[in-house]
Amino acid sequence: MKKLMMACALALSGLIPLSASAQTATPVVAAKSDALFQALGGKPGLQALMDGFVAGLKTDPRIGAQFKDTKSSFLASQLVDQVCAATGGPCQYDGPDMKTAHADMGITRAHFNALVEVLQAAMDARNIPFATQNQLLALLAPMHRDIITAK
Repeated sequence: MKKLMMACALALSGLIPLSASAQTATPVVAAKSDALFQALGGKPGLQALMDGFVAGLKTDPRIGAQFKDTKSSFLASQLVDQVCAATGGPCQYDGPDMKTAHADMGITRAHFNALVEVLQAAMDARNIPFATQNQLLALLAPMHRDIITAK
């Protein structure tokens, strides 16, 4: 049931019409409060989550090859800063926007969905409540417009 609800949420996010401004990179808008940041365990919680997430990405048979040359600690650090800033935490994300970062990677919807499943598994492993997981996924879902570049 949980996977069905997440798949529906992702599918619905793909149906949101693109505005004229969405033709460029879609920024993740930072939360107005730090409630989600705190619910994820603050920066130590995000670090543990992203370490597990990156490890899962590298070993996932569907998408692991795309991360084989990626330095795990660097990717996890970038993700911590990005998610921290987006969830209202005190971090500053200075990495590339998602459109630039993924432009030549040939990522399909199947790749994106696999990544979301790995993130869900990492959140489950950290015992992050379902409602908190949904809040984070809803915040990150619009990135699919910039990340998916292939059919």
